[in-house]
This record gives sequence, structure tokens and C-alpha cells, in this order.
Amino acid sequence: MPDFSKMSLNELVRPEGYACSCGKTHVCALKYLNIGRGAVGGVADMVRAMGRRRPFVVCDENTWEVAGRRVDELLAGAGIEHGLYVIPKEKPENVRIAPAEWEVGSVIMHFDPACDMFLAVGSGVVNDICKVTAHACGVPTAVVGTAPSMDGYASNSSSMEMNHVKVSLYNHGPEGILLDSDILAQAPMRMLWAGLGDMVAKYLAVCEWRISHLVTGEYYCEDVAELMRAALRKVMAGADGIADRDVDAIQSIAEGLVVAGIGMAYAEISRPASGLEHYFSHMWEMMALERGVPYDLHGIQVGVGTLLTMKICRKLLAEVTPDRARAEAAMAAFDPAAWEAQVRRIFGKTADQILAIEAKTHKNDPARHARRLDNIVAHWDEICGIVREELPDYDALHRVMAATGMPLTPGDIGLPVQDVVDAFVGARDIRDKYLFCSLIWDLGLTDAFARYVGEVAEE
Repeated sequence: MPDFSKMSLNELVRPEGYACSCGKTHVCALKYLNIGRGAVGGVADMVRAMGRRRPFVVCDENTWEVAGRRVDELLAGAGIEHGLYVIPKEKPENVRIAPAEWEVGSVIMHFDPACDMFLAVGSGVVNDICKVTAHACGVPTAVVGTAPSMDGYASNSSSMEMNHVKVSLYNHGPEGILLDSDILAQAPMRMLWAGLGDMVAKYLAVCEWRISHLVTGEYYCEDVAELMRAALRKVMAGADGIADRDVDAIQSIAEGLVVAGIGMAYAEISRPASGLEHYFSHMWEMMALERGVPYDLHGIQVGVGTLLTMKICRKLLAEVTPDRARAEAAMAAFDPAAWEAQVRRIFGKTADQILAIEAKTHKNDPARHARRLDNIVAHWDEICGIVREELPDYDALHRVMAATGMPLTPGDIGLPVQDVVDAFVGARDIRDKYLFCSLIWDLGLTDAFARYVGEVAEE
């Protein structure tokens, strides 16, 4: 089995993929990948490499100015007919541009059926919208990236809002990715921070993935995990160039983000790239949607969530030993009515959807809790060893992030302490994914750790 972590980008995206000892054949759908200075000039080559003749170009008003106009001109100059839709800023009821139902419906309604592919010009939002709409229309998609702000360029999933709940929709990854490092380096600084925030999360994501494999039996692939670690090393090596917009550093970060997306495509799930730190962000986004107020960039919130989760892990290692009697007593005392009231308080109008998730997954079922607890007790030393192996020193990570000038605390992005505590408590309810907060719940320590989260949220 070849070592993914030592492969070039072109080797990682070979069409036949790689049969792995984990039982999967790891494949990334890419037919064209170009990262570098002046790469946008190859957009017509990308369309041809995909075997397509008429792309449907989608951007928003910001990315139109950054790269969309140039893409339009390049395609026209190459004699490639194409459709074009610019998602407007002003929409009914002041709905903001986000990856959600309005945007997907708007793009589909403007789609030219004569087109045989989608070409997203943008970063997370536009890329996710195009992946979903392209999947619905049965055509492939490609992307011209405008910011190194997230790891989803190459992934086969889209982070979307459905009925005001954050979900991951699994569709098809893009067949073409074009990232011009000169364009990426000029992205708003907050988007550069967001890319770093999305990547430091990988320390925790891989750690939780390994723990979930022990506790729940979830699928795990060490080769994909090592690929994610390699992507993280590449990004961290360029982190000190963010503040100066160093183009070579930004290109290194972009390459790391693409590798992370390939890792998700290989695993066919988002698990290798996201854990509790992402769920902090998802929860804060859902709270903002409930209140009709704006929220920060996902990657920036994830960066804040990463430091919070690192503190939680530090306390877990230093102070916790599994106590079966305590955990069983907490399960015996579990009150479904009180839990439902808590869900309704935290989630508001989306509470029924959260309750429906539990009705399907049965995370609160005593028998399932007992099986998880048996595995936790049996593997506790191994769990602690995984945390020590995967997570960096908190202070060292904090210094790297602080040097960029990015937000580091909930207060830096305007979040009250109660929202931080509620995000920790509610995170395990929004999807069926085993997180650090799930482990803490199984140990009967949610209340104690919620108090601790409230304390460190003010630091």
C-alpha cells in the first residue's frame, strides 16, 4: 500500500484510486488540478480536460469582481460558450448569501439546461451550492477558488443549512480545481484566518475519529488519517506567512486544504476533518439563524472552537478517570422530559428536527450507553494515549494562531458565555457523530464540564 502522506497532489488524484487495507478503494473524482501563480489562465484547459463543452459559471457579487469577470473573459476568448449566474446580495426577506435552500433553488432556476457542467467561482459558499445543484442536475462540477478559507474544495460533501439545521450532504466532489495563489493571497484577511482555523481542527478531528472507532466501532482508516496529518503539517508550515500575505505560504496552505478535501473524499465522510470544534461553529450558526442575526466565518468560529476543545481535552486528561458507578447513575437519572425541555430551550424552532434525530439514532438509549461505557472503560488508557499522540501543545498552537492576528476566544467574535455553554451541551444532539462531548456525556460529566466551559469561555 503506497504512503498517501508522501504522494504528490497529482498522484493522489489518479482516476483508478487506491485499494486500501481498510476495505475501501480510495478515489478522488478530480480530472484537473492546478494550484499556482497565474493558474486562473488555465480555466479553459480545465473545461476541456473534463471533456465538457458548455460550463454554467456561478459566482456571487464579490467573487465576480475577484475572479468571475476574468473567468468569463477567458472562456469567451477561448471560444467556449457558457452560461453565467451571479447570486445577488439582495434577496427576499433579507436572506444572506449562504449555502442553503434559497441559494440552491435560485441557482437551479437560472441554470441553462444546455450546459453540461457547473463552474463555481468562489470558496466555501459558492462551491457547496454548486456541488449540491450539480448533483441534483446530474452534471459534474469544477471550481475556481478565490480564498484559502476552507478545506471543502476537493471533498464530496457540502456543509449546508436545511430547515435552519447545519447538515453535511454527500454528493460528488468536483472534477476540476483551479487555485491561483496570486488571487488567494489577496483574499480578505478574515478568510485567510478562516482557512487556518479550519485546518487546526484536524488535530482534534483525527483524534476523535480514532476514539470513536474504539468506542462505537465506527469505520476508521489510518492511511487517510495520516494523509490528514500531512495536510496539517503543510498548512502549519506556512502559517507564519499569513499575516504578510506571503504568496508561497498561501500556496502551501491552499495545497494543504486541497489535500484535506481529498482525505474526506477518500473516506467518503467528513469525519477525518471535523469534530467537536466544528460543532461549536455549527451550533453558533444555528443560534444565529434562530435569532435572525449574522455570524462569523465558519473557519474563524472553528478556530475558536478548536482552542476551547483543546482546553476540554487538557482537563479530561488531567482530571478524569472513568467511574462506572457515576456514569451508570447519571444514565439512570436521565430524564427524557428534562432533556427535551433543554433541547427546546437551546434550539428553539428547530427543536423538533433535533428530537427527530434522537428518535432515529437513539444516542440516549441506556443499552447503547452501556455498550459504549464498556468500551470506554476497557480502552481508557488507549484513549488517553490517542489524545497525547494527536494533539499539539496548547500554548504552542495558541502562539501560532495569535501571530496571525486571528480571533481566539468567543468574546473576540461577540459570543456570550451562555451560547458557548449551550453549544457544548447541544453539540452531541445535532448529528449522529461521536465527539468529545459525547464521551463526556457517557462518563456522566456533562454538567461538570459545562461549568468548566463557561469558565474558560471568559478567558
